[in-house]
Formats: sequence, structure tokens, C-alpha cells
Amino acid sequence: MRGLYVNAWAAGSERRMTTMLEIAETTEVNALVIDIKDATGFISHATDVPLAKEIGADGEIRIRDLPGLLDRLEAAGVYPTARIVVVKDPLLATARPETAVQDTAGGVWVDSNNIVWQNLFNEDLWSYNIALAREVAEMGFPEVQWDYIRFPDAPASDMARAVFTGGESERRVDAVRGFLRYAEHELADLSVRSTADVFGVTTSFRRDVGIGQVWESFIDVVDAALPMVYPSHYWEGSFGYTDPNAYPYEVVYAALRDALRRSGAVEGAGLTRPWLQDFSLGSPVYGSAEVRAQIQATYDVGLNEWILWNASTRYSLGALEPLSGFENDPLVRVAGVLSPTSRRYEVMDSVAEHDLELFEVMRDLAADTGGIGPMDESVDSMAPLRDSIEGT
Repeated sequence: MRGLYVNAWAAGSERRMTTMLEIAETTEVNALVIDIKDATGFISHATDVPLAKEIGADGEIRIRDLPGLLDRLEAAGVYPTARIVVVKDPLLATARPETAVQDTAGGVWVDSNNIVWQNLFNEDLWSYNIALAREVAEMGFPEVQWDYIRFPDAPASDMARAVFTGGESERRVDAVRGFLRYAEHELADLSVRSTADVFGVTTSFRRDVGIGQVWESFIDVVDAALPMVYPSHYWEGSFGYTDPNAYPYEVVYAALRDALRRSGAVEGAGLTRPWLQDFSLGSPVYGSAEVRAQIQATYDVGLNEWILWNASTRYSLGALEPLSGFENDPLVRVAGVLSPTSRRYEVMDSVAEHDLELFEVMRDLAADTGGIGPMDESVDSMAPLRDSIEGT
């Protein structure tokens, strides 16, 4: 599966979908991830799920003919995946506040970005999302992809006010695993794959960073885990790089190598299928070379599946290999510079010796601390991972 994310507005547009299918017909892309319920809580199609209709989640139809869209994708040989956001659902929180995280001062808890969060310990939340998943699976989606199956990554000052009703005696990692295990069970009779988007750092961190995601705790209850290994979302020092965003090849390779090593120790582990970055956040500006570097790193580590994320559904087409093959050796960003793909190892071998020593020191430190690099506990070390765009 080599895919692209398609937001609901684009999926409901004849013009945009024609463009997406043209990409799939002419490049290595063979799959599309379609928004069914995003972080607004609105469901993209005309749903028959009773609770969805009750809370008004059917009030903004973006894909008028979802069965027709699925028929079109099938005719084109494109694999469709239904993306469902779980804990970011303001419509459900408003209509059923008991399903949301509560505030010690009373009412529903709101983080510093004025966002409400569903309480992943709440099984009514589970049932609602499973009902939606079953509906789209029966329409023809072969895979449901769960996003935001986690707890808030808010600063400690915000979290001090958060009350997770019904889960005080239960660990967060158990709630994440519990939901995914329940989803696997409830979808089994439909033979639909259940997959999960997770933070990129979960491939390398051996402890929970507060969101309930630890690689070994979920990898055996999903058909595939999709770590969001966006280089821009790693903080200074990660994998030994002062500016990880400038090293897309190295960061993705290292993160996925860690994932494969850890999956190898878990019986029944699902596939690893990374989300890759096709957007700019900071410097350098991302284009075809940076995106292709991530794709090449995925292939080089031994994986052949990936999905590109761009919230606007606009992609760097030069990063995608045509079915006829590249006419010229594509450029990739490795060792902080642009290089022809065929010379990537030569360029990386030319890195100064002191940089290689730094890399080894950082890797040793990561092994000792269970993390991917040093963390200053006196500051909000999760800040670089804040959700700067939808879907991270």
C-alpha cells in the first residue's frame, strides 16, 4: 500500500478526485485514505448511525455519494481506507458531555488550545465509533484507520485539571490497547482490517509519554500501525541531529528501524506502515527531494508501504515514481544536503567523523533512557509534537 491522504472535501469533489485518480494511474500510488469522521466530529457521508444523527454529526455532508466513490476507486484498482478520528469529537462532547474528559472545576475539560477531548476510557465512545466503522465497512471499505486513539498531549498545567472518569485505576496504555482490541473483535465478522495512527516517537520511546501509546502494547492488536514519523515533529537532538527536519532520510530510517526491531520481539505483530511528511513546518521548506528521501528511507529499511500526509491534499508529484520509472535520478535530501538518490550512501559516508561520533553518543543515551534523545525535564518536552496541523 502506497497511499495519499484525501480530506473529505477533496473526496467529495469530482475535479479533485479525478486528479487523485490520475496520480494513482500514473505513479506508484495505489491507495487513498478517505476522511469519514475528522476532528470536527462531522461525518462525511449520509450516515444511518443513530447517535450520529442525534448529535448532528450528519449536518455537513461532504461526500454526497460514498458508495459511488468506492465503486470508482474499485474500478481504478485503488485501495480505499476509511479514516475515523476518535477522541477529537466536539459534537459528541457537546451532546454527551459525560463521554468527554472532565475538569476539576466542573464541566468539560478544555486544553490550552480550546480543544475538548473525548475520554478514551469511556466505552460509549468506543461503541459510537465502532458503529460508524461497521457502517462504512459494509459499504465496501476493506480497512478502517483509527486516528487520535490516545490521550491529550497537553502541558502538565493543563493536565492537572483533567479528570478521566471511569479510568482512575486503569493505565492509559490499557485504554488504547482495549479500544483497539475491541475494534479488532467487533470488525472481525466483516473481514475488515483495523489499523491505527500513532505518534512517531512511539517507535523509539520505550515508555509512555502520557498519551497511552507504547509500541508493544498495541502492535499485536492491529493489522498495521502507522507511526507519524514526520521529521519536523522531532525535537533537537533526536537521533543525534541538531535539526531533525533537515535530515528526512535519516530520521525516517532510524524511526522505522526501531519499529521493526521492536515488532520482531512481539508475537503476532501487525505491519508497520509509516505516515510521511509532505508539508512544510519550519526550515527547510519541503518539496519533492525531502518527500522522496522519506520514501526511499522506507524502502531501504525493508518496508514497501507508506502514506503521505498533506492536510490540503496537495502533493509533491515529483517525489512519486512514475509507473514507467524516473527519467532522471531523483534528488533526495540526505546528510542535510541534496543528492541524487543513487549517491545517497556515498554522501552519508562523507559526513564528518565528529558528527558520526555524536550520533553514536545520542543513540547510546537513547538506549539508556528509553528515549530518542536527551530531554530537558524542566521544560515542556512534548511541545515540538503539538498538533500544528490536523491529523498529527
